[in-house]
Amino acid sequence: MLAGGVVGAVRFGAAVRRGVRETVVLVGSTVTALGWCVVGAIAVGMLFGYLLGWPELIAIAWACLILLLVAVLFLIGRNSFRIRLSLPLTRVVVGDRAPAEVIVENPSRRHIAGVGVEVPVGEGLAEFHIPGLARGSEASEVFLVPAEHRGVIPIGPVRTSRGDPVGLLRRELTWAERTELYVHPRTVAIPSVSTGYVRDLEGVPTRDLTASDVSFHALREYMPGDDRRFIHWRSSARTGTYMVRQFEETRRSHIMVVLATADADCVNDEEFELAVSAAGSLGVSAIRDARSVSVSVATPGRRSTSHALSTASRVRLLDDLTLLDQGADRASLVEVTRMAGRTGAGAVGASVVFLVTGSGTSVAELRQAAASLPPGVEVVAVVCDPGVVPTMRRVAELTVVTIGFLDDLQKSLARAAAV
Repeated sequence: MLAGGVVGAVRFGAAVRRGVRETVVLVGSTVTALGWCVVGAIAVGMLFGYLLGWPELIAIAWACLILLLVAVLFLIGRNSFRIRLSLPLTRVVVGDRAPAEVIVENPSRRHIAGVGVEVPVGEGLAEFHIPGLARGSEASEVFLVPAEHRGVIPIGPVRTSRGDPVGLLRRELTWAERTELYVHPRTVAIPSVSTGYVRDLEGVPTRDLTASDVSFHALREYMPGDDRRFIHWRSSARTGTYMVRQFEETRRSHIMVVLATADADCVNDEEFELAVSAAGSLGVSAIRDARSVSVSVATPGRRSTSHALSTASRVRLLDDLTLLDQGADRASLVEVTRMAGRTGAGAVGASVVFLVTGSGTSVAELRQAAASLPPGVEVVAVVCDPGVVPTMRRVAELTVVTIGFLDDLQKSLARAAAV
C-alpha cells in the first residue's frame, strides 16, 4: 500500500514537472520580446504604483494588462487547415528562378480566419497572408526562388503564425517538411569530336566506315587497293562483280576529368565557379555522347585523397558538382592527378584526360601532372582565368587551353582537336 502511494506520488511529480516544462516552453515561444517588455511594465507598474501611491503608474500597468489580455484573444481558435509546399522544379541552373507554391486547404465544415504564412528560403524568408477560407475551399500563393549561386537552397518548413496587431504574442506552427533546391552550375554543349578515340576491337561501333574491323556494315564494289581477303565470293558470283565487305570502325573512348579544388589552384571564387562549369560541360557532353567518363576531385581534410564523382547520369554528376566547394585543405591538382593515375580511378584505359584548373597552377605543374598519367594518354589542360582572351598552345605533349568565359570552351576545344 505504501509502495503504491510512493509510486503514485513519483508519477504525479513527474507529470507536474513535465507539464510545467511544457508550459514554460509554450509561453516562451508565444510571448515576443515586446510582449515580455509589457509583462515587465505590468509587474513594475503594479508593484511600485501601489507601494508609492502613484496613480499614473498604476494606470499604465492596467492599460498594459488590458492590452495583453486582448492580445490573448487573437490566439484563440483551432488551426483546422492543411498546408502543402509544392516545388515543381527541384533542380535549376545558376541564374534561373524556381517557382514554389504554398497551398492552404480548409477540410473543416466551417469558415476559418486568415493566417500569416512564412517560408524560410535559404537565409531569407518569404512572407505572405492567406485570407479566410470557406469550408472545403483552398487558396495558394506562388513565389519565385532566385538561384543566384551554385549550391543547395533549403526551402521550408512552412510556418503559420497567428498573433495580435501590436506584436505582443505570436503562435507559430510548423507544417510541411523542408525541401531542397539544387542550383546546378551553368554548362555549355560541346560538339562531339574524335578527340580521345582509340581503335579497339572491343569498343563501340561508330558511323565511320573502314575496310577492316569486326562490325559488318554493308557490301560495296571492289576498288583497286582493297584487301582481297574481304571479297565476298558468293555475292560476287551472283552479281558478276567483285564485292567486298565494308565495316563500321569500332572505337573506345574514355574521358577523365580532373578538377582542381585547392585554393592554390583557383585563386578566387570566380575562377573556381568557371572551372566547375567547364568540368561539368565536359562531363555532361561525354554522357550525352554515350562515352565513358570519370570526374575526379580532391576530398577535404588533412589527408586529402582523390574522389570520383558519380557519372551514372547527367543529373547525378551535376548534383555532385553542386555540392562541391574549394578549400586550403584540398590536395593540389598535381597530387589529385597523381593519385588518380596511381589508383587507377579512371586513369586506366583513359584515352584523354582534361585537367581543369585556375590561374594559380603553373605550366610546370601542369606538365608534372600530365607526366604522372599512363603513357599514350592525350592530356588537355583547361586553365580558367575569367576575363582573359582565350588562347591555345602546345607544351611538349600537353595542350594548354586558357578560357576567360565558359562560351570560350567550345571554340577552344574545337581548335585543339583540329591541331
